[in-house]
Amino acid sequence: MATICCLDRTFTDIKAIIFDKDGTLADVESYLKSLGQKRSRLVDAQVPGVQEPLLLAFGLEETSLNPAGLLAVGSRRENEIAAAAYVAETGRNWLEALEIVESAFKEADSYLKRKADHTPLFPDTLATLATLTQNQVKIGLLSADSPENIQAFVETYDLDSHIHAYLGVEGTLSKPDPSLFMDMCTQLETLPQQTLMVGDSAVDMKMAQSAGAAAGIMVTWGWSSPVQTPSGTDVTLGKWQQLTFVSP
Repeated sequence: MATICCLDRTFTDIKAIIFDKDGTLADVESYLKSLGQKRSRLVDAQVPGVQEPLLLAFGLEETSLNPAGLLAVGSRRENEIAAAAYVAETGRNWLEALEIVESAFKEADSYLKRKADHTPLFPDTLATLATLTQNQVKIGLLSADSPENIQAFVETYDLDSHIHAYLGVEGTLSKPDPSLFMDMCTQLETLPQQTLMVGDSAVDMKMAQSAGAAAGIMVTWGWSSPVQTPSGTDVTLGKWQQLTFVSP
């Protein structure tokens, strides 16, 4: 068990910390902007007139990306369904709308291969994870990204020795469903009340609260636009150095 401090808050008897990936450990904003623009253009090429509504739905407006928007916090499937709804509004049947969107998303992937290569670690991330490991705090990675992308991220940045378990989103189950957090705790052999959640979005905080986590720590360093902290958030981090360890 460890005692962990962040700003003026102290968390005792902590056995594990579960981190979100994109916007928390990985600098993903530039990649997501390119991805959202490419997806919307490719869908618009098949269904003219939907590009602007899609960009707004994704949370993209001019050069800014909403850190709480669909593209930033939603799973791939949630983005596909939202985009297909706009296509269906043009009179296409639902199956056709889904097929158009799935095809466009797949083509966009081919232009932006190896997401991990485009989403580097934030400064001081590796040092913080190493400190946690040295203090015998287990580390989990829980992301709305696919398991394949998470594995590639872990391997690309040599995080295998620090990440004890990771969980991605497949199918319809996604954040803020608390079962994801509890599943992660099971893999880490810890209890929710012994586990902190560190993430960059309201869905991370809601998930942690619903699962009975020790606390949710919301970070703000991942985006150029302001991150709005929801009510009930225990603490906001400004930089990694504000997370310290009192005792193992």
